[in-house]
Formats: sequence, structure tokens, C-alpha cells
Amino acid sequence: MNINFKKYADGLVPAVIQDAASDKVLMLGFMNEAALLKTKELKKVTFFSRSKNRLWTKGESSGNYLLVAGILCDCDNDSLLIKATALGPTCHLGTGTCWGEKNEANDFVKALEATIADRSNNPSESSYTSSLFKKGINKIAQKVGEEAIELIIEAKDNNVDLFKNEAADLLFHYLILLNAKGCKLEEIIAVLKDRQTGR
Repeated sequence: MNINFKKYADGLVPAVIQDAASDKVLMLGFMNEAALLKTKELKKVTFFSRSKNRLWTKGESSGNYLLVAGILCDCDNDSLLIKATALGPTCHLGTGTCWGEKNEANDFVKALEATIADRSNNPSESSYTSSLFKKGINKIAQKVGEEAIELIIEAKDNNVDLFKNEAADLLFHYLILLNAKGCKLEEIIAVLKDRQTGR
């Protein structure tokens, strides 16, 4: 990849950020050579901010990082397409894209899966999720069982808020278990789709 940073007077090239899973365009930023090098080094999208006049890693204050999945250069070597996984809303206004598209449930789950994968690949002492991965598959499976039982108990009562909280706990731990087994939720959905077409 040979980017021509000298083509434009300011030494910046446009960088289109695209969701690695859905191909949805998330945002547009600008990179100089240092920003591209930092992006490759951190594996987190880093721009040159014209307003801050410095390198700026998307998510450095919000935690809504863009994890790099791939980098492509166009045919004229003067713009970039970066495929990434968003750890939360991309836009500072809280939307999934900078064009005002709302985060759908599917986008949120994908972002949560990416966060869980990040906690597995880059363990943190302060992270509950990292601590579960450290304890191993037996502990993770045990937690899923515990959360399932707690959900069943709440299902027998009439407190909908408690039921929702236990359902959320079960889904969260289920996603951790899927990651630990090297699976993604979309693969499980594909199994369900196959069953549906077969019935």
C-alpha cells in the first residue's frame, strides 16, 4: 500500500470508515502518514484532527474505539477505506453513524461482542469480563447456568424489571461463553435460520 500523502497541500487523505460486519459507512475522517502508522500500531482508528491539530484516536475519551479489521487504498492511492468494528456509537451525537442512523439492536450486540473479544484479547485487571476469561471455560459455563436459573426464578414472579435485568445478565454471559468457544451470535442465528427453512 503506497499512499500519496503529497497529493493534497495539507498532507491529509480522506479515510472512510466502514463497519467490518455490515459494510455500513460509519464516518469520514482524515489521516496523515503519522495517523496511518498509529492506526496500524494500535489497531484502533487514529485520525489527524484538524480542529485539535494533533493525532486523535477515535474513542480516546469516550471509549467508543474503532477496532481495525482491514485497510484498503483506492486505485489512485489518495484515499483510504478502513474496515472496523465499533465499540459503541461512532458519532459524538450518540448515533451509529455520522449520518444520523440510529443504533439498532443488532449493531449494539455486535459492538458488545467486539468489547467482549477485546477483553479476552487484551486482558485488564479491572475488567470483570477479563477475570471470567482468566478463570476458564468451566467458570464461564457455570456463570451461564447460574444466570439461567436466576432468570427462571424471576420469570415465576411479577417484577418485570427484575426479569429484564436477569435476562440481560444471561445474554451477556452467553455472549462471553460463545466467544470462549470461538463462536459468534450470528453463527447461532444461522443455525436457527437453517432449522426454520427445514421445517
